[in-house]
Amino acid sequence: MQLLLVLPPEPDERWEKAKQIGVDHAVYHSLELGDGRRPSQYDELLRAVNRYRDHGLEPAAFEGSVPLTDTTRLATDGRDDEIDEFCRFLRNLGKLGVDVVCYDWMAGLRWARTSVTTPSRVASLTTSYSDEQMRRGPAPAAARSTTADDLWANLEYFLERVVPVAEEADVKLGLHPDDPPIGDVRGMPRIVNSPEAYERALDVVDSPYNGITFCQGNFAAMSVDVPATIRRFGDRISFVHFRDVEGGADGFVETWHDDGLTDMAAAIEAYRDIGFDGPIRPDHVPTMAGEDNSIPGYHLSGKLFASGYIRGLLDATD
Repeated sequence: MQLLLVLPPEPDERWEKAKQIGVDHAVYHSLELGDGRRPSQYDELLRAVNRYRDHGLEPAAFEGSVPLTDTTRLATDGRDDEIDEFCRFLRNLGKLGVDVVCYDWMAGLRWARTSVTTPSRVASLTTSYSDEQMRRGPAPAAARSTTADDLWANLEYFLERVVPVAEEADVKLGLHPDDPPIGDVRGMPRIVNSPEAYERALDVVDSPYNGITFCQGNFAAMSVDVPATIRRFGDRISFVHFRDVEGGADGFVETWHDDGLTDMAAAIEAYRDIGFDGPIRPDHVPTMAGEDNSIPGYHLSGKLFASGYIRGLLDATD
């Protein structure tokens, strides 16, 4: 398995600290861009990829910053142009030797939390979700005219056009679960919210390039057996987000990686059993002392702790 961290596109002390703890793979993520850019052109991607490699880091995955928006998810004007851009993006990453792209099908509110300052161990901060609180707020305008069937039809349209290009480019797609994995958020339907939904999505185009980003916290919130579900999907897992929560889809709190309900060692053993050798990264870490909580879940101290925890589990199960 390739242990990696979300690292900014420009070198700073986070690159140095990642290397110091033995992490030599990176994920390029929109959280670290700050300006909403979604690079897809070869020359821009070339510079980004070489910047990592020139500093001894291999960019193993792109996520968040991929050229995919609600234009495609909701099938509004410009969908085909955006899908064409996404295909160019895949071809360019293939030329550059980047193996995985993580994307999601969350329309409207996308990643949803009701608190990013939930107290955790010794005054650390984490994120949490309460559906009861969330539903008091206004619904997205598109929720009035969007059904789950619409989202399924749009996902199928996307996959039928994109997966053959991913195969050609040798870049695996990893569909991220809805977060939270519930039926709707403020009336906007969500469809990637159960193992059965994943089976349906994977069956649209039966290809190892039509795969899963196995975000453990979301699967835990689905109240499934996480190690058993890892084995269920096997080689269709393209990317792993290693995290945990307490609670269910309607209400949960993010936990420290060593303090949740999931048997994390058993999860690592399950990845080994299926022969997973792709990228795995810590996700949604606590904000620790001295950090300003400006990017909840992604500050460096928690990522360093979680990386050491994952490395220990990998060594213990080797």
